[in-house]
Amino acid sequence: MGAVVSCIQSIFRTIGNVIMAIVRAIGAMCTAIINGIVALFDIIISCLTCGRGGSRRRGAKTRTHHTSRV
Repeated sequence: MGAVVSCIQSIFRTIGNVIMAIVRAIGAMCTAIINGIVALFDIIISCLTCGRGGSRRRGAKTRTHHTSRV
């Protein structure tokens, strides 16, 4: 009788593992699709702004170095 219970437990464990693998695969596909959409918008925005971020360039131009006279 113990062998039958062990066999049934193994079957349910295997079914659970299969279901979890399917859920993980669906999650990975959703993540890949979302990352692809984000990358596409990044390319479009970069193209429309000629690759310039605006605030990064402005900050580099206004940076000055002051020395004190002693």
